[in-house]
Amino acid sequence: MTQVAETPGMQETSQDIAQAKQLYDQALKALAAGKIETAIDRLDEAHELDHENEEVMFKLAYLLDLRGSDERAMEIYEILADRRPVREGVLLNLSILYEDQAKFEEAEECLLRLLGAQPNHPRARLYQKDVDSSLSMVFDEDTEKRTEKRNALLETPVTDFELSVRARNCLKKMNIRTLGDLLKITEAELLGYKNFGETSLEEIKIMLTNKGLRLGMALEEQQSQARKDLLKTVAANVPEHILNKNVTELELSVRSRKALQRLGVASVGELATRTEAELLGVKNFGQTSLTEIKERLTELGLGLRKLD
Repeated sequence: MTQVAETPGMQETSQDIAQAKQLYDQALKALAAGKIETAIDRLDEAHELDHENEEVMFKLAYLLDLRGSDERAMEIYEILADRRPVREGVLLNLSILYEDQAKFEEAEECLLRLLGAQPNHPRARLYQKDVDSSLSMVFDEDTEKRTEKRNALLETPVTDFELSVRARNCLKKMNIRTLGDLLKITEAELLGYKNFGETSLEEIKIMLTNKGLRLGMALEEQQSQARKDLLKTVAANVPEHILNKNVTELELSVRSRKALQRLGVASVGELATRTEAELLGVKNFGQTSLTEIKERLTELGLGLRKLD
């Protein structure tokens, strides 16, 4: 999230904090008198003196939002959203600002964080329905054009490319007709087919690389989307601080830690989106390491992703 830069080394003194409190009180009086601009000015001054006062920041963001200064209000709310614990009003108001600017994924993230802490929060649930509805209606013409272009490419018959007779015959017998079919199969599966060797494999890999594609790409995309979907579901029921916990805090064995490094898994949330098969596919990772990781996740109320 966006953060407002502060002057390096800035530290509030007790005198600054006391003066900021006075300015905050003045702002409340001005607000009670209907003088919103004066209240914003006093809150601005208070914030300059005390950057840690969340009451000042929340009230300032709220009034800026009322005035229509959405960008600045969002900056302040985003800073507050990065602090722990975060008040529910910050996440609710920030989600509304995001939705107004068609930043529906960011809005949904705020609401999922709130629902993770308060699953039955009525306003959060209501707002989430609105955001989900907006997300389903978002129509990106550029994205659709790119998708159509890619789909047309993936439907291209492999016979349209210059491949050796052996490679063509093997692909035909494996019922691989298009480029899209190639993206659904792995190197190991090709090499496991009778009469299919390294030379034919290299031919195909070069052909795909020239198109910006690679073997097994479609499988990887499916797994990646499945992980994202699962993480969203988990985030609604598991505290964020647990999902964001670094896997180094799990006190795993050296072998397990190295396996997670090879997979690029940094947080507990990311680990929970992986399957047993993915972990066991990492070099030198065996049942002992798998059992260790499953036990650590169970202690946190989590588990590995199960295949459908």
